Amino acid sequence: MKRPLVLVTILVCMIGAARAEDVTQFRGPGRDGRFQESALLKEWPRGGPPVMWVTKGLGKGYSSVSVVNDTIFLTGKEKDGQGYLYLLDLEGNVKRKVAYGKETDERQAPMSRSTPTIDGDRLYLTSAYGVVSCFRVPDATKLWEVDMMKRFGGKLPTWHIAESVLIDGDRAICTPGGPDASVVALDKMTGETVWTSKGLSDNTSYCSAVIAEHGGRRLILTMTAKYVVGLVAETGEFLWKHKHETDYDIHAVAPVYYDGLVFYTGGYGSGSGAIELSPDATSVTPKWKDTTLDCQHHGVVLLDGYIYGTGHKTSELLCLDMKTGKIMWRTREVTQGATVYADGMLYVYEGPRRGIVSLVKATPAGYQRTGSFKVTEGTDNHWAHPTIANGRVYIRHGDTLIAYDIAAK
Repeated sequence: MKRPLVLVTILVCMIGAARAEDVTQFRGPGRDGRFQESALLKEWPRGGPPVMWVTKGLGKGYSSVSVVNDTIFLTGKEKDGQGYLYLLDLEGNVKRKVAYGKETDERQAPMSRSTPTIDGDRLYLTSAYGVVSCFRVPDATKLWEVDMMKRFGGKLPTWHIAESVLIDGDRAICTPGGPDASVVALDKMTGETVWTSKGLSDNTSYCSAVIAEHGGRRLILTMTAKYVVGLVAETGEFLWKHKHETDYDIHAVAPVYYDGLVFYTGGYGSGSGAIELSPDATSVTPKWKDTTLDCQHHGVVLLDGYIYGTGHKTSELLCLDMKTGKIMWRTREVTQGATVYADGMLYVYEGPRRGIVSLVKATPAGYQRTGSFKVTEGTDNHWAHPTIANGRVYIRHGDTLIAYDIAAK
């Protein structure tokens, strides 16, 4: 009589395990704002989903969290001016913290920005001063560090570095913006230089690079101060650049690849556009340009050929067709905010002062919001991107991390 009960228990556990996936880097497994969770609420009760726990005293930061196995990783700056890497258990208790070096004193955002990238038993992060550090997991022992601004002759942008390291094979990809070294690859085990982007010398901006595949090539796509650029991932060979200027050189949103097109965007009314890759990925041709979706630093999400994100100048949520640039819908009920996706729904965390999180159906058919709540814990601007893992949405607000239960019951 016990055997069926045991079988049911095993199946329930397997279903629960299938729902969760490690989040090893900024904006999800693919660095694209899409989290591979299922069985999540499609509507929230009045006041939002239940708060599971609140942990304060994590240092000030705009970085998101990564979640691997039973550990949450994030960075923060404490009063001593040092940046710290924090390791928490799934109940929000701090298991360990370790200093990684001086963090920025830039007046507008004197906080950590880099989300930890975990690759096997190694963890990588970048300070706002451009120092890349590698730690061993789980004891958080520092293994090496590289000041990429000094090594490659880069210049700090106005608001300092906000990049999260990209791991590609044996390489750690960073963007110091130096001469013939806008983008570089470090050996992920030693920190030694593997390649630099010879022929590309534009200054760095605030973007975290991504990988795309086209024409039999693996490409690194990113935004520098003045351009959206493409390089060969394995060698750093510079392939092309497309000019896109914005105020203060703020390019903080990773390009998006879809069916031969690359989407790019910037704030301050500079708008967005798409460029078409040649069959061998060695050149690009402008496809369309739009000034409506001028996403500043809040990320966009691609789903089934449609881009979802928020505009800076108009402060609205909208959906556009990536093939044509046509606006499918727009609403000012949800204003400028970090946008991510899971299980058919968009999660938009509005900032800098509103602190409202909205749940919106991810469909080009029209705008439908099915829940919202206000983040009341924490300090400073609401700028961190949400992370979704283990049936929870993790919201970072200043020195505080909050876990909300969004699993369907």
